[in-house]
Amino acid sequence: MNNQPPPRWDLSNIYPALSSIEFSADYDRLKTQVQALDVFITNKIAFANEQTTPTELSRLVQEMLERLNAVYLLVGKLRSYIHSFISTDSFNKEAKRIYSEYEMVVVRLRIHEVTLNRWVGSLSPKLSTIIEQNPICQAHAFYLLETAEQSQYQMSEAEETLAAELNLSGASAWNKLQGTVTSQLSVEFELEGEIKTLSMPALINLRSHPDEQVRKRAYFSEIETWENNREPLASALNGIKGAVNTLNRHRRRDNALHSALDSARIDRNTLQALLDAMAGSFPDFRRYFKAKASCLGKEQLAWWDIFAPLGKLTSSYSFPEACDFILEHFGDFSQDLKAYAQRAFENNWIDAEQRVGKRGGAFCMAIPGVNESRLLCNFDGSLDQVFTLAHELGHAYHNECCFRAGKTELQRITPMTLAETASIFCETIMTEAVLEQSTNPDEELAILETALTSDAQVIVDIYSRYLFEKEVFERREEAELSADEFCEIMGRSQQATYGDGLDEKYMHKYMWTWKPHYYYPGLSFYNFPYTFGMLFGIGLFAIYQERGESFIPTYVDLLANTGEATPADLAARFNIDIRKQDFWEASLGLIKKRIDRYCSLAATLT
Repeated sequence: MNNQPPPRWDLSNIYPALSSIEFSADYDRLKTQVQALDVFITNKIAFANEQTTPTELSRLVQEMLERLNAVYLLVGKLRSYIHSFISTDSFNKEAKRIYSEYEMVVVRLRIHEVTLNRWVGSLSPKLSTIIEQNPICQAHAFYLLETAEQSQYQMSEAEETLAAELNLSGASAWNKLQGTVTSQLSVEFELEGEIKTLSMPALINLRSHPDEQVRKRAYFSEIETWENNREPLASALNGIKGAVNTLNRHRRRDNALHSALDSARIDRNTLQALLDAMAGSFPDFRRYFKAKASCLGKEQLAWWDIFAPLGKLTSSYSFPEACDFILEHFGDFSQDLKAYAQRAFENNWIDAEQRVGKRGGAFCMAIPGVNESRLLCNFDGSLDQVFTLAHELGHAYHNECCFRAGKTELQRITPMTLAETASIFCETIMTEAVLEQSTNPDEELAILETALTSDAQVIVDIYSRYLFEKEVFERREEAELSADEFCEIMGRSQQATYGDGLDEKYMHKYMWTWKPHYYYPGLSFYNFPYTFGMLFGIGLFAIYQERGESFIPTYVDLLANTGEATPADLAARFNIDIRKQDFWEASLGLIKKRIDRYCSLAATLT
């Protein structure tokens, strides 16, 4: 195995440095464009009235769209570049200072957005006619109609302005606190006969170590670390959820779920069909947990056993080996997908090294302006991390499809429900390919174990996260919650989904501390869209298996248009009805087959 550390990403073609002339020039250009929006609103929008003709209004709307697309391109490019430093080095004071200054500019932009959204909403009776008048408006029809619909959930301009300004020292500040606290923690841990200083992501990754005593010690070390840092994190979570509740109430939202559904572009019937299908699969997942426990010589799994490896893989992967492995199987699906992944590897678009100061988990961010992506992961050589890398490359390919199609920034606004489509699809390509090639029962069990561990997280664990967040929002309406109460809700939520598949004495009551999704002020219920994306991606993969190569152009077209249609409308192109539970159950059927095979193999190998 190659002992070189996994790579860090190359950002040099975006800007030479945070202190560079090029970065400063774009930052100044952003401030100029935001100021120009203010002039546009004051000198033009403010004078539009009932006597303004549809043709004149369409020209104003066109100018608004062009200005917003230009400013959002700069916002996206600058934000991603700054975030690339903050997410990989939370000790970087320069990046934090610049990001704070950048946020002040974005707050002014958000204030202008409120005014423009309200104006578009006021045009609702004439909007169809306005759109017909102008090709630019026609190209942005979905954005305009959605903006008009959502404008009814705005507060007054004065209130929205105040909310945007207070967010910097309120919910956004709490979010930064959580990121800083969790990324800067490190633990002294004895591993392979020596004491090592591990970042929290590195400690958490020991959950997949082959030695149970290492996993167990890592679990208790992690719990102790969160125990010692829980109070500031509880304060952060209280602050964020309280702020979200207050704003939703003043915006006349039913609750946080209401805004989450609108952001996801789905309705309550769709969510309920999804949740019911998920709950219906719990008995199958509990069969899997019990079969795994039996392989480990236990009746029930402890939390530190959930990610325990089973079976035997030939080896762990160096980063170059992981790249080659991914390219091989991506090429089986599409040479274009393979070539794109090769481009990402060769140009160092990936930051994969684990280190203190770097955030845990994985993500992909688009870089408008250069029309590229950058991917973050914490690569440890496991098959699970290989699948994670493939997952993030799927996000990047999704971005590429939009860039190639010439989509504007407003046309690329994709809901979380569809944002996971390509990533899950790529992950499924890898999983099904390696399962098909496996001929050794021990190896097949190991591959199934990796796949089902991920599946269980997206179905069983995410349902527990949904239950947790729903109850936290409801109880936060009445009062702040203590760290003990957060732990109690988390434990009960996990018990509701894992059931007797896990030993209730060893759950993970501190999962709320380090999952960053709970701390996003503008994105509540970050959980169920992952499940939607996974099962939607699996459903599309099943269609690909039926149609073969003829499926690919339609699939690429879907990815290019995820910002311009609802999930229901895009699914209808494949004769899928996402409001019906049977679609979700059919996708879960593929996972059930994996569980059946796993249990069969486990019985013969124990």
